[in-house]
Amino acid sequence: MMKKFRVQIKAYQHKADFDIEALDTAIGIEHAILDKIGKKDISFVEDRHLQKNVRYITYEEIVNGIQSHQESLPQEKIA
Repeated sequence: MMKKFRVQIKAYQHKADFDIEALDTAIGIEHAILDKIGKKDISFVEDRHLQKNVRYITYEEIVNGIQSHQESLPQEKIA
């Protein structure tokens, strides 16, 4: 079943905040994020308040237009 998620990416003193619609699985969310990146539908903005070593992706489900804190993806080294 497709669900709507809010995704935040913060890396290398840049950030992006966007919504996706995806299957409610880690792979489904990953594919939806990669599709959005591939289509260049994501705008990254500079955020000098972020430390240079900060790199993470978070997501939360949106239910009836309201965000419900759900999960953070585990931090992994980005090659």
